[in-house]
Amino acid sequence: MLLKDKVAIITGGTRGIGKATVKEFLKEGAKVILAGSREETVNKALKEIKADNPDAKVEGVYPNLKDYNSVKECFDKIKEKYGRIDILVNNAGVSASEPFSTYTQEMFEKVIDINIVAVFNCSRAVYDTMVEQKSGCILNTSSMVSRDAQPSGIAYPTSKFAVNGFTLALARELAPYGIRVNAVAPGITNTDMVSALSDEMIKPLINAIPLKRLGEPEDIAQAFAFLASEKASYISGQVLHVDGLMRV
Repeated sequence: MLLKDKVAIITGGTRGIGKATVKEFLKEGAKVILAGSREETVNKALKEIKADNPDAKVEGVYPNLKDYNSVKECFDKIKEKYGRIDILVNNAGVSASEPFSTYTQEMFEKVIDINIVAVFNCSRAVYDTMVEQKSGCILNTSSMVSRDAQPSGIAYPTSKFAVNGFTLALARELAPYGIRVNAVAPGITNTDMVSALSDEMIKPLINAIPLKRLGEPEDIAQAFAFLASEKASYISGQVLHVDGLMRV
């Protein structure tokens, strides 16, 4: 098991890539705290996970990721319960695809708050614990658009460019404490949003991917598990693209 007895917090863990990452970490022996935006969605995800794995060492929390004090209070309770926090996966995120001509400040700030501010809040909230341990791993969800951008929806690629910069800068700052910081940049992945598209829309997407298939949430989850494990103990400050070689 790659993550035996590691204590991991995974935000955005109620669906899609986050939920797949929760399951992958559990399979690899971690104790997982699944963080979601609402109590009902967290409880639903926990019920589904435990239906498949009744012995899963998983629990749920739902702090306001945009409020540092809410996050810090929640994470401190986790540290008090388990004695440590080994892994943080900053996966919570939102997207938008409206053209710039219709973009508003409120729309922009909504994406920035979850995709950047929440990453800062969660990372800052585990800082003291990981420095005290002289070990830890922070993983961030980036995106293929952090390299290639996208035709519209300006806030999303902006936020993911920022995630990459945050990842590299924090990796350099925390390396002396034995804390690694990396990111995974998914390509087009078969989440609920993509699976709802028609065949007419899906086929051109697949044709644009050199590996000729969509990514699965499990592809991303396995990349996170590798980067969280001792097999990646000499890897930090990297953005790992898991996108089938697709270029926009």
